Amino acid sequence: MVRLRLTARPIPVTLYHLLRLSQQNRTIPVSNTKQIAFMQAYEKCHQPFVRYCSALAYGKMDAQDLVQDVLLSAFQQFETIEKKDELLHYLVRAARFRSISVWRKRRRSEAICEKQAARLRERGATSEMLVDVQIMYAALDRLPNDQREALVLFEISGLPMAEIAVIQSCSEGTVKTRVSRARATLRGRLDGRAKAQPEVLHALKTLLL
Repeated sequence: MVRLRLTARPIPVTLYHLLRLSQQNRTIPVSNTKQIAFMQAYEKCHQPFVRYCSALAYGKMDAQDLVQDVLLSAFQQFETIEKKDELLHYLVRAARFRSISVWRKRRRSEAICEKQAARLRERGATSEMLVDVQIMYAALDRLPNDQREALVLFEISGLPMAEIAVIQSCSEGTVKTRVSRARATLRGRLDGRAKAQPEVLHALKTLLL
């Protein structure tokens, strides 16, 4: 069985699984060359992509399902992706569109919230930290979409401003403005109800893998 060898915490998505799904869906033929190329392109994307999906999906859908759905689609379309060295950009956009499609049909799920909270506990989150995370996500949900995405990609996924600008199809200066405004809005809305914003975001960067 061919597995993705990655440095982050393992997720239940293996290339073997993707290949089986692709074959079951009678999609494009699969070759060893394509497997290797996809694995090499995805390896450097893994950590920021999983962090982004985890932040995007919190309380709304299972992050692992989102990761798996997007990876399967990306693998199937891999040969048509022109800039394979920018696979992360494709994955982020695909996750964004996929999540929007799902959210139109669902509301925030308490069951999903508890499942995700349980995962955070397994990774060392305390009860106090979980409360801070819930407050932070409630505030994040109220941000304009472009500001929320820019902040998540910068603070949680750890991407540089220049790369976020490519993903969001805007200038680096616009990204800086979005991140700055998002931070200012969060500070105003949290207003002492959670720990310092940078501390919570740093904790999320560590936990959301």
